[in-house]
Amino acid sequence: IDRGKGFFRASLRQTVSRGRRRGMVERGHPRLSISRQCHILELARSTWYHRPKGESAMNLDLMRRIDEQFLETPFYGSRQMRLHLRHQGIVVGRGRVRRLMRRMGLMAIYQKPRTSVPHPEHKIYPYLLRGITIKRPDQVWCADITYIRMRRGFLYLVAIMDWHSRAVLSWRLSNTLDADFCVAALEEAMNRYGVPEIFNTDQGSQFTGQDFTQALKDAGVAISMDGKGRWMDNVFIERLWRSVKWECVYLREFETGSQARQALGNWFRFYNEQRPHTAFDGRHPMDVYREGHSASKAA
Repeated sequence: IDRGKGFFRASLRQTVSRGRRRGMVERGHPRLSISRQCHILELARSTWYHRPKGESAMNLDLMRRIDEQFLETPFYGSRQMRLHLRHQGIVVGRGRVRRLMRRMGLMAIYQKPRTSVPHPEHKIYPYLLRGITIKRPDQVWCADITYIRMRRGFLYLVAIMDWHSRAVLSWRLSNTLDADFCVAALEEAMNRYGVPEIFNTDQGSQFTGQDFTQALKDAGVAISMDGKGRWMDNVFIERLWRSVKWECVYLREFETGSQARQALGNWFRFYNEQRPHTAFDGRHPMDVYREGHSASKAA
C-alpha cells in the first residue's frame, strides 16, 4: 500500500503543476484538514498559505522602464540594461535588474552557454518550421508570454496566434507564471477554431511542461519549439507584443486586472477585425483567416 501511495504521489508531482495542485486544496473541507490535503497532494503547507508580496513602487517603475527599452533593444541583457538605466540617471545594481528581468520573463536574444539542464520530465521538441512554406490557416499556431505592467503591480499575458493570418485566436491574463493560464488559452482556441497541424513555442517551462504538451498530444498536434535564445523563430508573435504594448498598454495605467482585461479584449478585437495589416495589403487578420478557410473548402 505504501509503495502504491508513493507511486501515486510521484506521478502527481510529475503530471500536475504545483499551481494546479495548490488550487485543488479546499478551505473548509468537511473531512480533510488543510494539512491533510496538502500532504495528499505532495504540497508544502507553507506553499498553500503563502501570498506573494508585491513589488515596491521603485521596482515597478524600473520594470516599466526596462520593459519599454527591451522592446527597442531585445538584445540587452542585465548588464546593458543597467548601463542604460544609469545613463538615464538611475543608479541600480545589476542583481536587481537581473531579478526584475527574470520576473518579467525577459531574456536577451543572443545565444548563451548551456549552463543548466532541463527538468527530465520536460522534453524539448525539435523546431519543425525550418524550410516550410506556411500558406493556409491552422497549418501552424504559435504562443508566447509577455509582461503587462499595472499601476501597482504586473500581470502576464499569453496569446495563441495563427501563423498564416496573424489572427489572435485566444489570450489569457494571469498574476503568476504557472502553466494553467496557458493551457486554458490553448483549450479555448482549439474549442473555437479546431486543431492546428503544428504548434510552435519557445522553451519556456509553461510550454514544455506536462499539462501543455499533453493537451497538444491528445489533440494529435505536432509540437515544435524554438532553438534556445532564438526569438526570430517566433518573430510574428514578438511583433504582436510590440503592437499591443505601444498601442494599448503604454497609453494607459491599469489600476486593476479587470481594467487590463477589458482594454486588452477591446484591442485584440480591433487588431483582429479592424486594424489593417501591412503583410496582407491592408486586410484584417481575421478576414485572412476566414478567407483561407473558405478557399480550402472550395478546393
